[in-house]
Amino acid sequence: MKISINTIKELNDDYKTLGGKLDLSVDQLATRIGAQLGAVEETIDIGAKYHGIIIVKVVSCEQHPNADRLHVCLIDDGGVAQNIERNKDGLVQVVCGAPNVKAGITVAWLPPGSTVPETYDKEPFVLGTRELRGFVSNGMLASPKELAIGDSHDGILVIEDDHTAGEDFAEAFGLKDDSVIDIENKMFTHRPDCFGFLGVAREIAGISGVKFTSPKWYSLNPEFAGPESDALELNIQNDLPELVPRFTAIAMSNVSVKPSPVWLQVRLARVGLRPINNIVDLTNLYMLETGQPLHAYDYDKVKSLSQAEATIVIRKPKELEKLQLINGKEIQPRGDAIIIATDKQAIGLGGIMGGSETEVDADTKNIIIECANFDMYSIRKSSMEHGLFTDASTRFTKGQSPLQNPAVIIKIAEDIKKYAGGNFASALIDDNHLDSSVMTPGSLFKPVVTTSEFINKRLGLSLTDQQIKEILENVEFEVELKEGQLIVTAPFWRTDIELAEDIVEETGRLYGFDHLPLILPQRSILPAKRDVLLQAKHQIRQRLSSLGANEVLTYSFVHGDLLGKVGQDKAKAFEVGNALRPELQYYRISLMPSLLEKVHPNIKASYDNFALFELAKVHDVDSMDTEGLPTEYEYTGLVVAKADKLKDPASAFYYAKRYLTELAQAPLEFKPLTETTQNFPVASPYEPKRSAMVYVKQTNEFLGLVGEFKQTVRRKLKLPIFTSGFEVDTQVLQKAISSSQAYTPIPRFPELTQDISFKVKTAISYQELFDVAISRLNELKPANCAVSLEAKDIYQGDDKDHKNITLRLKIASYERTLTDQEVNLLLNKVAEIASNTIQAVRL
Repeated sequence: MKISINTIKELNDDYKTLGGKLDLSVDQLATRIGAQLGAVEETIDIGAKYHGIIIVKVVSCEQHPNADRLHVCLIDDGGVAQNIERNKDGLVQVVCGAPNVKAGITVAWLPPGSTVPETYDKEPFVLGTRELRGFVSNGMLASPKELAIGDSHDGILVIEDDHTAGEDFAEAFGLKDDSVIDIENKMFTHRPDCFGFLGVAREIAGISGVKFTSPKWYSLNPEFAGPESDALELNIQNDLPELVPRFTAIAMSNVSVKPSPVWLQVRLARVGLRPINNIVDLTNLYMLETGQPLHAYDYDKVKSLSQAEATIVIRKPKELEKLQLINGKEIQPRGDAIIIATDKQAIGLGGIMGGSETEVDADTKNIIIECANFDMYSIRKSSMEHGLFTDASTRFTKGQSPLQNPAVIIKIAEDIKKYAGGNFASALIDDNHLDSSVMTPGSLFKPVVTTSEFINKRLGLSLTDQQIKEILENVEFEVELKEGQLIVTAPFWRTDIELAEDIVEETGRLYGFDHLPLILPQRSILPAKRDVLLQAKHQIRQRLSSLGANEVLTYSFVHGDLLGKVGQDKAKAFEVGNALRPELQYYRISLMPSLLEKVHPNIKASYDNFALFELAKVHDVDSMDTEGLPTEYEYTGLVVAKADKLKDPASAFYYAKRYLTELAQAPLEFKPLTETTQNFPVASPYEPKRSAMVYVKQTNEFLGLVGEFKQTVRRKLKLPIFTSGFEVDTQVLQKAISSSQAYTPIPRFPELTQDISFKVKTAISYQELFDVAISRLNELKPANCAVSLEAKDIYQGDDKDHKNITLRLKIASYERTLTDQEVNLLLNKVAEIASNTIQAVRL
């Protein structure tokens, strides 16, 4: 956003906006803007390039005798130029090749020694006195292009007659000592009012402690005189009220389209806009002043493209519809774009650029002025889709206030009448879909109720109610002090004041953040409490890594097909819109699908024997907290696999179980999967007959599942036969790891190891035999002994009705050396109880 210092002064001269005086140099002002308003990218001394240019009258203009396209002119400079050759009447001779030069006009003269403004920032071209075909030319008469206020080089700039010969050009048109401050646009993302001169001038007054008063015309409910001549019929049809909440228009007749007055061209050019004609230039001027983009249509062209009366329709594009824009580009608008059309065809891309078929040109006599409000998100999408980044779209994508539309359109209509003639040919058409809750109070949000205590506590200040009131009223907030509270109503152009915190920010910024006390925050020097879960995760990673497993990090989002392959119901998973990876649309219920998906690629990459693990969070739709938010579960998952070519005859289940027992290092209990457990989403991939539920023995807490996988899962994910894994609750595992860290002394006396084998029916599980044996051992073992029992072998031969299970007993006393006889007696009693309870036969 470029703002001219002299523009601020001109606004005050025109509208008496400032209630005080700003005594700031350009550098001081730039510093204050940078600190309290927005980052200043650069400051440009624009006045320097116009030094020495003089307004002159062309007294005579004769055809050059030696050149068809040159004229010999005598100009009156009021005698202000020094060291210049003059005739006896005090006039200066200049040779000019412009086709529009003639006696009696007022122009800009660049005397010898002055620099052509167009070249000032490039390779400066300094004029001198030179002879052209036998006639001396003192300097030159300048075109708009040479003066850097337009692109026209077809003729010299003709100045209005109300300027006298000898005036300083820069001083006459507000360029003397002028500087342009370029403020970064991103700083105003939430301040659309600051994309206009009025908004920036108001903020400069506010940060300088000076009261600002908006022009009288910039009001909430301005009056409009209405039609002054035969009405021009104009119909507005808004089919998109949710995207275009307000659309205002006025028709004007008998306008005269011509170049703008020089003051207007200069005001646009010094901030980088190219003058076109008086109608378009005025729409650009008021866009720059208020931040509200406007557009002018040729009324007769709109009517010729309508079925009967001139009709403007706001709608979405039709299928395969094309639009020719005023920049010469033809587009096919995106499906949800806002289209400005007649009842027959599209004539503009709403909020971005008008169409070439209805643009105002030199032959235009009747016009339609549009001042509308468009949905910022729709404009942004269309602008990005078509690569059109105009001054209008820049402002609309910041969310302009719809409450300012009537004021802006009425003001420009009055100025068009002033500078382009014509008459009002319609009433103000106001297609308004704003809620009465906005229109009645005249503010986009309800009044904010706060207190000076609330504001001071957050800023570290001690401002009084009256000081805060004055700070806010300087930028035209309405502030009422009532019963110790501040009732603050934002003006109609503000779109960002909704919360008490917004008032805090506004007060702090206007008062000056440099006034805030510099106090270091007080913080405790006590060490932070240990995060036991984080510590447990570190231990889990360390233990599994030391066991040879490799950690992986997979996406939290998975494809619905992957859930289906492992037998999980997609309805149990949260569905999300993933813009970066649209195919990953479900939040995973468990870690195992992601881990199993990585097995085949590793086997294919010739990794024949490996274990992968992951620690992450999972969710499911059936688990919500008291606030209605998804419950997060911390899970640890591991999968171990060997390629089929290794032909390992062992059971994969025991490999996964070994990893789990080594990880927990605490007594675990393994139980068969129940019918209820098999319905859990986490249990879906596991083969029930080759899997187990895992409990922490000391607390009887459910830890998770361990086992091999269903044949259907192996087939769909191309898993080797030797694949197993476990998935456990990390928080329960953390408790098991913590309990396992308790010190257990090692017996000082020799340990005895003996095996005992049983023949049992096939239907009897290993766990049943183990439970019988371990319970009996714990009852009958000698006092003060350490006992452990583990599976040694499970074998089934040709006898399909029976199987053999071998258990290994390890026992040691803390008091004495045990004998083989004592251990044999103990095992005999174990065999006896096993025979009586599950008909196990000792071998």
